[in-house]
Amino acid sequence: MKVFVTGADGFLGTNIVRELLHRNYAVKALVQPGRGVALKGLKVETVDGDLLNETDVVQAAQGCDYIVHAAANTSIWPARSEIVRKVNIDGTRNVIQAALTAKVKRMVSVGSANSFGNGTLEKPGNEESPFTAGQFGLDYIDSKLEAQKLILASVANDGLDAIIVNPTFMLGPYDNKPSSGALLIAMYQGKVPGYTAGGRNFIYVKDVATAICNGLIMGRKGECYIAANENLSYKEFNQLVAEERGIKAPKLYVPKPFMLLFGLISQGLYYITRKAPDISYQVARISLDTNYYVADKAIKELEMPQTPIRIAVKEAFDWFRDNGYLEKK
Repeated sequence: MKVFVTGADGFLGTNIVRELLHRNYAVKALVQPGRGVALKGLKVETVDGDLLNETDVVQAAQGCDYIVHAAANTSIWPARSEIVRKVNIDGTRNVIQAALTAKVKRMVSVGSANSFGNGTLEKPGNEESPFTAGQFGLDYIDSKLEAQKLILASVANDGLDAIIVNPTFMLGPYDNKPSSGALLIAMYQGKVPGYTAGGRNFIYVKDVATAICNGLIMGRKGECYIAANENLSYKEFNQLVAEERGIKAPKLYVPKPFMLLFGLISQGLYYITRKAPDISYQVARISLDTNYYVADKAIKELEMPQTPIRIAVKEAFDWFRDNGYLEKK
């Protein structure tokens, strides 16, 4: 059986490809010309192509039995971005067309947990929680929701067999950009001075990859599955990272007004320095929220593991160390 994978050279994509190969699937990956370094040494058929070129995507998917659509533009600066919307919405539209043309058995698409409402520790968000993250005004969040709607509409109207796996904040190895792991590196280098009263859900990237690969043959057509694990306040997460790596945890508590002011100032400086802010006003707002979720549905229907986040942090740091990321400033 052959699986066509988009975004195969990204953080999650690389882990998905490795899990697919472990299960003896043949893998065909769509990569942008000159990219695909993360797949070096893996037994993967790579095809140069542009996700925004429907012909490229449709032709590349021919002869494949399944599709895993993991490609996305996750940029959150600037908050409104035409390219983010094009990649996440138009790119998904092209993958849907490829799935229908190739008549694949199933398409598994990677969504975002933010397409559902977040919650508290007492009542975390789930697949029934209405979307609330539109308040932050980020095209990344909004476009992922629109892409999800496109897929579900095709399931209803075109007979597409598809499911969506919606991860929370992923950590683990092979984060070559790095993406979410940039937070760990910043903490290691002492660049995270404080924390807010907020928190988020964290999950081991390999658990997400397992759920996605299981989703090729498990799960119900037209359903979404939040891939989540541990709900931790930022203070708790910082302490966990500090213990695992033997570093000092950030001690400074940043109250809401100061965090919002910092976001505004950082964003304002962009117009002077033209350097993207580390924390924009939108990110500052998100950091004050409790982005907590529960994954009961994915655990039950996709048999998704729940690996302790401490292991995800350790493996992420080990990979960053072995590949020289911790020494870079």
